[in-house]
Amino acid sequence: MAWEYSEKTKELFMNAVQGKPGTHLGEIDDPDGLGEHGSIACGDALRFTFRVEKDATDPTKDVIVEARYLTFGCTSAIASSEALCSIIEAGKFTPIGALKIQNEDIVNFLEGLPRQKIHCSVMGAEALEAAVFNWAQKRQVDLEKLGVELPALDNQDGRVVCKCFTATEPYLKTKIKELELKTIPEITNAIKAGGACMSCHHIPGGLQDLLNEVWDPQAADQQESPVQAIDQSKPAGAAALSPYQFAKKVEQIIDEYIRPLLQRDGGDIEIVDIKDRLVYAQLKGACAGCAGAAMTLSRGVEQQLKDLVDDQIKVISV
Repeated sequence: MAWEYSEKTKELFMNAVQGKPGTHLGEIDDPDGLGEHGSIACGDALRFTFRVEKDATDPTKDVIVEARYLTFGCTSAIASSEALCSIIEAGKFTPIGALKIQNEDIVNFLEGLPRQKIHCSVMGAEALEAAVFNWAQKRQVDLEKLGVELPALDNQDGRVVCKCFTATEPYLKTKIKELELKTIPEITNAIKAGGACMSCHHIPGGLQDLLNEVWDPQAADQQESPVQAIDQSKPAGAAALSPYQFAKKVEQIIDEYIRPLLQRDGGDIEIVDIKDRLVYAQLKGACAGCAGAAMTLSRGVEQQLKDLVDDQIKVISV
């Protein structure tokens, strides 16, 4: 699908890929700060480096004079990286001062981003945090003593909720609060968690449970998760479902959980036939020609149907 990017976003992207003077695509040799965020395996990765003009007596007064990035990603990922470097160099920030730059500043610099691409700005802000931490280690600056907190780094440990993007419970709770995320699609748009196999959406302790814990703790203690509700309405054994009931249950899960996520990225899914526990499906729209179509069907559609309908289901692409 064609994203509706601002003219500023398109200009920054084109200038960067064409290597025009004043752009920042590249890497600094022997940088004073280096930070990485994301993974090529999940589609977006950013390597951010900066060089400082060192203060002779007080490293906290170092000033960032050059910033560069290597980004594997889409138009918005490259444009967001360009924006981050431009903001830092123009502001003559110290490394600690640069931590004031948030993903909202990057989005505003770009004159807006599509809702589904906000995670690209988050990626830049978190790579910056990692680079500042690296600088502090090299310059022997005690960030904790200065009262500087780096949430993205502090929350790397903990129970992994989204295995596809290695997102931990502490990290997710921090981002849910910080970015005021209220729904699972908003989480996926902001930080990508839950956007691959989708199996972490409604499992106990999954994304929906974390949203409930953050925004409505009392309700989280009292209400059952959507998965529990579905499981209770499902007969104890697969044989208890008639072919008609089985087909309706599959359609329900497709319509309520899977199709909205595919449509968000310009795709869709069509159930061609159902025979016993074999579900013959066809991806449509942008998903049909995607390089990750097979993974979407196996790790996304099939796994969701196994979790919520019957663990013997097999999805076959047609």
